[in-house]
Amino acid sequence: MKHNLGLALLLGIVLPLSVQGELPEDSGKRLLESVCTGCHGLNYLERGQGYDTPEEWQHVMASMVALPSAQSTTLSHYLAKHYPSKPGRAPTLVEGTFEIDIQEWMVPTLGQRSRDPVEAPDGSIWWTGMWASLAGRLDPDTGRMEEFKLPATARPHSIVPDAEGFIWYLGNSNGTIGRLDPVSGLIDEYATQSKDPHTGVFHPNGHFYFTAQHSGMLGRLDPATGELTEIETRARPYGIKVAPNKKVYVAYNGTNAIGEMDPDTLAVRYFEIPDERTRIRRLDIASDGSIWFVNSSLGKLGHLDPRTGTVRQWDSPSGPKSHPYAIAVIDDVVWYNESGMRPDALVRFDPNTESFQSWAIPSGVGIVRHVWVTQDKNLLIHQSSSNRIGLVRIPR
Repeated sequence: MKHNLGLALLLGIVLPLSVQGELPEDSGKRLLESVCTGCHGLNYLERGQGYDTPEEWQHVMASMVALPSAQSTTLSHYLAKHYPSKPGRAPTLVEGTFEIDIQEWMVPTLGQRSRDPVEAPDGSIWWTGMWASLAGRLDPDTGRMEEFKLPATARPHSIVPDAEGFIWYLGNSNGTIGRLDPVSGLIDEYATQSKDPHTGVFHPNGHFYFTAQHSGMLGRLDPATGELTEIETRARPYGIKVAPNKKVYVAYNGTNAIGEMDPDTLAVRYFEIPDERTRIRRLDIASDGSIWFVNSSLGKLGHLDPRTGTVRQWDSPSGPKSHPYAIAVIDDVVWYNESGMRPDALVRFDPNTESFQSWAIPSGVGIVRHVWVTQDKNLLIHQSSSNRIGLVRIPR
């Protein structure tokens, strides 16, 4: 079989089952239990949008695992019968006059949970296949893809290119930061004190700054010397960005705060965001140095002026359960996704008019967990559950 992960699933090499409630007794139940649990718990069936026809389920399954025709037919009919669509999960889409184009590519290795695409200096698009411990390269002009194996225990959460075209990954499962040379395929690794490096960013000073969510740490790596410094911080640091003032800003997914870190001393100043229930996945920086963030737990888009500490927030179109996740600021217009909806929705917010417009992402069954602004000021997205990388072309 072409896809090794698909073969593993078909042979029943699976992780422990995680189900909330019992699966309906019917033809296809045992097949579902053996095929699907290698990548995710079956509780996702209850949480997901669902589909009404076997053909729709087959389309989704084909992006996750390669199945023989007989098994695909049996499984898709079982799913369509017992897990139809849930209209309550549909996003509230806001119409408007702004037009975009979304192109998606399915990555070669199924089941890898492709995510966090970035653009290298040569214009190639890279992604990480976290569950398969790989990094992939896409030529957006030709659609040609190539995948590079990383250490099996790395399971990189995200990747970042440097100015020379090396690809840096954050080994979320083996406590490393690695550098992949795309020319030779060779890898250099740096062991971290934290157990789960999460998201990183290069600073104009040449250093690499990163978060470690579950370890509750922030770090700095000097690529020239290999020197690595880490500090403890508040609960669950997540997204990280560098502002025009050279300060490093951190989103916290375990408390209602945004951190401002001094790149030299690593001292952190905290901005409290209203409502203790606030949890912030990611943030980005406007041209004036102000911070835009997603209030993931409360379904809001937020803005922080670090000069005054002033915070403003707007309700996301799909409401408090929309779970905004990834965010980018392009020409001072804000783009983010509503990850709690099915299909996943891409939202545009114009701060000048305080108006929203939104679109359903075509494949729409995964989650956009991180985005990247290209040199042409377009937006890279992904759908982790359906193994797709996407390019949103935004007219100037």
